[in-house]
Amino acid sequence: MTFSIAGRCARTGMIGAIVTTSSMAVGSRCAWAEPGVGAVLTQHRTDPRLGPVILGELKRGVAPQAIIDGLEDRDPNLRWRQLAVLAADGTGAFFNGTKIVSVAKGRIGRDCVAAGNILRNLAVVDAMVEAFEANEDQELAERLMRAIEAGDRAGGELKQLKSAALLVVHRESFPYVDLRVDLNSQPLVELRFLWELYQPSAAVYVVRAIDPDQAPGAG
Repeated sequence: MTFSIAGRCARTGMIGAIVTTSSMAVGSRCAWAEPGVGAVLTQHRTDPRLGPVILGELKRGVAPQAIIDGLEDRDPNLRWRQLAVLAADGTGAFFNGTKIVSVAKGRIGRDCVAAGNILRNLAVVDAMVEAFEANEDQELAERLMRAIEAGDRAGGELKQLKSAALLVVHRESFPYVDLRVDLNSQPLVELRFLWELYQPSAAVYVVRAIDPDQAPGAG
């Protein structure tokens, strides 16, 4: 009941993820990212604890596939999960648990990894990866938006989407972008609206935090 993609920008080093689902408040449970470390998506009977655990392993230098292999060995509940893991160097891995009986797929692309379950068709995941790869001239948040919109056009999931989230990190400890639609009948349309409002000020908010004397704006 969820489809998503994690990606990185090789030019800027930005890392992020975008996700949408037919449950509410997906952004609080499924997407995780840390600057210089990587991004994680954990979905299908989601265990939010896995996000920080996997980021911790990435920080120690463990490769994405090795992290998944280790979790599979020690966590019997992983059979219910779907994971997508992307390291800061662009290497990725995905996992589809054996308890997932719906149409589900993961795919690694260039600087990205996508996954989805309870999908209308497998082309949803392919469309996300291909759109992400085709828009290298765009900034990362826009590439992620275009990717998930492509997945939706390719069929999306079986149930009505209700929430979506976009998370991008860069150099600072706080996110460069952290936008969430917790409940909406067209969450990707609303997320696109929020991103286009936020995008012109995203860099300004960083300057306000780290060098307020140089920040433009009121006051």
